[in-house]
Amino acid sequence: MGLVTTKEMFAKAYNGGYAIGAFNVNNMEIVQGITEAAGELNSPVILQVSKGARAYANHTYLVKLVEAAVQENPQIPIALHLDHGDTFELCKSCIDGGFTSVMIDASSKSFEDNIALTKQVVEYAHAHGVVVEAELGTLAGVEDEVCVEAGHESYTRPEEVEEFVDKTGCDSLAIAIGTSHGAYKFKASQCTRNADGVLVPPPLRFDVLEECIKRLPGFPIVLHGSSSVPQEFVKMVNQYGGNMPDAIGIPEEELRHAAELAVCKINIDSDIRLAMTGNIRKYFAEHPDHFDPRQYLKPARQAVKDMVAHKIQYVLGSAGKA
Repeated sequence: MGLVTTKEMFAKAYNGGYAIGAFNVNNMEIVQGITEAAGELNSPVILQVSKGARAYANHTYLVKLVEAAVQENPQIPIALHLDHGDTFELCKSCIDGGFTSVMIDASSKSFEDNIALTKQVVEYAHAHGVVVEAELGTLAGVEDEVCVEAGHESYTRPEEVEEFVDKTGCDSLAIAIGTSHGAYKFKASQCTRNADGVLVPPPLRFDVLEECIKRLPGFPIVLHGSSSVPQEFVKMVNQYGGNMPDAIGIPEEELRHAAELAVCKINIDSDIRLAMTGNIRKYFAEHPDHFDPRQYLKPARQAVKDMVAHKIQYVLGSAGKA
């Protein structure tokens, strides 16, 4: 099985009440950890590449790494997706360069300009057998070159989704219901604290999601900024020399509920970074005399694999769905 689009993946996920994990990749160890977990659990998976990842690792290297993962895991569907493409030229480059799915993120533009740019990408992508994700509403937080200050995010307006999808022809739609990019998804002032003093984030706007579902029956919805920022890894980072106060993410039970509805794709990036960084910091603290990258990247790769396996089984519900 070669690289696939997300079309069949999403149709099965929508009808089956689960979501596909979309995990950001930047190097070999991340690709290996994600796809080994997905392969062993017989789960479909989306490997996504951001503009920043292409700048860091080079388009060709990333495509070839993903192609190697496909060869090593022929039993599962794997899609290669551009995350947060911000121009037609970037989307075109990825479409021409072997990606099976692209996201055009024109959510910062006016509604009319968002439609125009998204439609342009859709027409080119569909002519080349590639599917397109678009976005309505903006998420707070920072991810690579996507940066929206808290207070400037905006929830998706359900009354706009039908017109947007009809006029653009996009294949899936990312909406804003309170998720946020990065490990610092919420300010402490936005949260409450439980009896143990742990920050509790504001709940997701499921009313917005449910209204979008009513207006777009059967249509796949996407959630960005959906890392849960596991406190065990925040603690590990801080214990071994890091400084990440009040890092907090989206509760996994809320994401599981979203996956049971119309959310077919859930983006996860920060959790992988935290798991890797925590384990690398721990390794260096315990082995200060080691310097071979293979020594510390091996447990980092295993941490990615364990994290993805957990998400597939307990958050996404996609195990056994390949």
